[in-house]
Amino acid sequence: MVFSSISFLLYFFPIFLGIYYLSPKGLKNYVVLLFSIFFYAWGGPKFIFILLASVYVNFLIVKQLDKSEKHSTKRWLTGLSIAINIGLLAYFKYANFFVENFNASLQHFGFSTVEWVKVVLPIGISFYTFQTLTYSVDVYRNVHKPLKKVSDYALYIIMFPQLIAGPIVRYTFIADQIVDRKADYNDRLVGFYRFAIGLAKKVLIANVMGAKADAILSMNFSQIDSTTAWIGILAYTFQIYFDFSGYSDMAIGLGRMIGFKFPENFNNPYISKSITEFWRRWHMTLGDWMKNYLYIPIGGNRVKTKRRLYFNLWFVFLVSGFWHGAEWNFIIWGAFHGTFLIIERLFLSKWLHKAGNAVSVLYAFFVTVMGWVIFRIEDYRSAFIFYGKLFSFKFSPLNWSDNHDFFTFFILAALFSFFVLLPGGKKFQQNIFYADYNKRKLALMFVVSVILLVLSVAGITTTGFNPFIYFRF
Repeated sequence: MVFSSISFLLYFFPIFLGIYYLSPKGLKNYVVLLFSIFFYAWGGPKFIFILLASVYVNFLIVKQLDKSEKHSTKRWLTGLSIAINIGLLAYFKYANFFVENFNASLQHFGFSTVEWVKVVLPIGISFYTFQTLTYSVDVYRNVHKPLKKVSDYALYIIMFPQLIAGPIVRYTFIADQIVDRKADYNDRLVGFYRFAIGLAKKVLIANVMGAKADAILSMNFSQIDSTTAWIGILAYTFQIYFDFSGYSDMAIGLGRMIGFKFPENFNNPYISKSITEFWRRWHMTLGDWMKNYLYIPIGGNRVKTKRRLYFNLWFVFLVSGFWHGAEWNFIIWGAFHGTFLIIERLFLSKWLHKAGNAVSVLYAFFVTVMGWVIFRIEDYRSAFIFYGKLFSFKFSPLNWSDNHDFFTFFILAALFSFFVLLPGGKKFQQNIFYADYNKRKLALMFVVSVILLVLSVAGITTTGFNPFIYFRF
């Protein structure tokens, strides 16, 4: 079940809110937990018991870790917790990848391959693994005390608003909210408004972009021209942004409606002036997690040589790419971005600063789009053919009449992606998303939210095309 499905919007969502708001304060966490278990079981009934078992075991380990007075015991228990969670992630997400590559090597040298039953990937495993790890590490570091009740810990790990695709919520950020929170009418209305905006971004923009991207990127690349190639990859560029940021908006809105304040996950990434800045704006909670739980522990920028610094940067992005998926193209994509971060640190950032904002934004956007080619096209041979078509400079006229709806939403996607660069754009966004609202604004927001919700439901029911890119990560 995803937020942009009819089953969620018309059944799960209103039933959950009705029961949650009518429940006494002492039962609200249990209501969220039970609905979260049902939400996950709907999409992965075979894995819910594995998930709950791992949650219970990890809770007991961290509880004992906190009680222990010996540093060596604390380290051992932290290592055990990390090993269990990384082990589950490695088995379910990466076992197929390693076995397939091992068999390919055996075949290359003329040996018999290993028989293997493919492992099915549980939904959201990457996201809840990251949250189990931050819980264990934060308690070990004495950043925050562990939760007292296993039900509260389970709620932190499998809370349905951010279970499938984040934002990745660090334990210290939300620990106190789990135990004590409140949501007044302002939180509920603002949360509903944020959810409606996210749903509209997903359904009305990302889905339209995705339909065109899928149609073009499933073609025989040797038979397309430059115009078709550029439309395809730009459509995917806007699809993945509005798809993922829309889902994050929905998660933040849902959390706000029940009293949780999740961290922001996107901040206009396509207006970045460098790839370094892009990663401060794109999937920010992943960047924050990688910085605090991988980059800094391996030395970060507090190292003796620049060579080691560059290795640390590149390694983190290699891991980030592999986190996105168990395929070589994701590893290459991570290395691609890591390489540009190093180049910018070496000399390119100075050149970009001298070139001015417009050139810098065009550079960062161009590099990002080139990266999405690798991310989207799994076979590297096909990716190279596609790159060749992008730069073959064999253009054809745009067919506006047959693609009127697509080009209309394409222009809207571009406008919303770069809106804050326009005069007054940043202030307008601030007022829409982050400012306090009086009663008049709240009433207007509610009307706009209902309109967006109705249009989105209509879009889902009429097109039947409703994928979610990060669902498989």
